[in-house]
Amino acid sequence: MRQRILVIDDDVDLTSHLGRHLGAGGFVVDVAPDEPAALAALGERAYDLILLDVMLPHGDGFELLRRIVGDRRRTPVPVIVLTAQERGADLIRALRFGADDYVVKPFDTDELEARVHTVLRRTGQMRDLSPLTGLPGNRAISVDLERRLATGEPLAVAHVDIDDFKAINDAYGFLRGDGVITFCARCLRIPAAETAEVFVGHVGGDDFVVVLRPSDVDLFFAAVIATWDEGITAFYGAADISRGGIMVIDRRGEERLHPIASLSIGVATNTRRWLTSQWEASAIAVEMKEHAKRHPGSNVQVDRRVEAPPNGVGGAATMSPSEEPPSGQGEIPDRR
Repeated sequence: MRQRILVIDDDVDLTSHLGRHLGAGGFVVDVAPDEPAALAALGERAYDLILLDVMLPHGDGFELLRRIVGDRRRTPVPVIVLTAQERGADLIRALRFGADDYVVKPFDTDELEARVHTVLRRTGQMRDLSPLTGLPGNRAISVDLERRLATGEPLAVAHVDIDDFKAINDAYGFLRGDGVITFCARCLRIPAAETAEVFVGHVGGDDFVVVLRPSDVDLFFAAVIATWDEGITAFYGAADISRGGIMVIDRRGEERLHPIASLSIGVATNTRRWLTSQWEASAIAVEMKEHAKRHPGSNVQVDRRVEAPPNGVGGAATMSPSEEPPSGQGEIPDRR
């Protein structure tokens, strides 16, 4: 689907030129000559980017900019401001109001198109980052997995989950819970910075995904768990630490102890089986994560079942001496 741009400017010659040039570049271009027309267009459809001349014939271009920026929480859209060269104060004001970039009139159309692509690329990257952890989200995870699966390189996919996380939220509030999620992200980031070809993503909530080489699984998650186990008690009160967790009353009115939060980590690799898609890899990792949850404390479970590739297909399922499977902490039998 082609990206759609709204040009808000009353200069007919300019908007016609931009429509032709950006249209030839693959964009769909709509034009609004003033604020009422712009608001009507924004109410009818979503736009990927707005080009806004702050000197509008009817209405205040800066007030319209403020309104667009204020609506970003509901409908995020980047804005490039068009401003006259002699009005430098307009540029400063526009940037303070939240414009993403600016172009000074008269401008080179190729330069404008380059700025459009840059802003759209930057905005797309920011949309895919978790606002809490700053880690890439689902789309970036999918792209990285598909790329590695396509190359047939040795691959390990891990799903990381915080056990008994809800008890922290219920006992201490969501701000403390957000702190725990941020701490988990840091536990993953630290060894990732020291290990080659590691991708760390935040699916959402207390769920994370790590993509790495199978040979790095043991050392990587040993470092993650060591940092987690050393620091997680900082999020608990003294009484809960002394009793080993948070005591809650369940639905039957009985007391139940939720232990100090630990990490359950499930890992799928293509060293012993053929992984045909990111969904298969993810499903196996989730299965192993559930197996890890059956063990007390932080735990890693690696899938070690052997499965030959489909007939006529060769590749990563064949294990080389340099890519021996990680020893891990757990193993489940071959149930084929």
